[in-house]
Amino acid sequence: MIIDVAGKLVARGLSAILAITVVLPLAAGCRDTPANEVNSIADVVGKVIGTLGGTPSERLADAYGQALAFEAGDEMMAFLRAGALDCVIMESSAALELVEQSTGVRILNEPLIEYELRFAIAKENGELLVAVNSALETLRQNGTLSGLSGKYFAGKSYTYVAPEGVQIHPGELLIAVPPDSPPFSFKNAGGELWGFDIEIACAVCDALGVEIQVIEYDAWELIDAVWSGSVDLALGWLPSEGEELVSMSDPYAHAVHVVIVRR
Repeated sequence: MIIDVAGKLVARGLSAILAITVVLPLAAGCRDTPANEVNSIADVVGKVIGTLGGTPSERLADAYGQALAFEAGDEMMAFLRAGALDCVIMESSAALELVEQSTGVRILNEPLIEYELRFAIAKENGELLVAVNSALETLRQNGTLSGLSGKYFAGKSYTYVAPEGVQIHPGELLIAVPPDSPPFSFKNAGGELWGFDIEIACAVCDALGVEIQVIEYDAWELIDAVWSGSVDLALGWLPSEGEELVSMSDPYAHAVHVVIVRR
């Protein structure tokens, strides 16, 4: 269950909106800072966890305990210091920046989770693998990968702009993504597929000078879709055992999520 502090209750398969009140225990200095109860990753389970709304950390927090989604990091730190949150889950670079600007909080030494995101490509399509890896290196050098990672993982402002002067080639690449995996891929208010993975795929196709067609697949069908030749590429947090069936590109994102607690 994910509750945002504006009052929305978000639960899988439900569209209920409930009014909630979150009260900070800040009664004019009459209370000391609550003791920290989260000293290891094991302690996170079942706790009230703060997270930036719309980031992968939101889903992680929901899996570990009761997630409270915030729009602003400084507000979230105030809730943590006051004891309204037991801990906070965030992407590591954003967490370091926020903790440096805050008092009374620290990051646990052990990361919560670490993973890489890659394209899946048919083993017999070695030319496409080389082309995608070349495009990813271009996007890494021009800051597109870091910009999009900051946008979706850390809530930073970034707008991708397609490059000019790229040679356009005939044809298109078919891209498989799940429709229900925010912020990686999801349907926006207009019913269109969007998200981090799709913006990455668009940037790669722009760099290669080809059109893109995004197709919905359930998460467990992504590898099979590439292996069978139904699509050219699949994106996302793909299972490592998929490498037995398909090739994996260089990573387009390396994510580390950490836990912030009171000192």
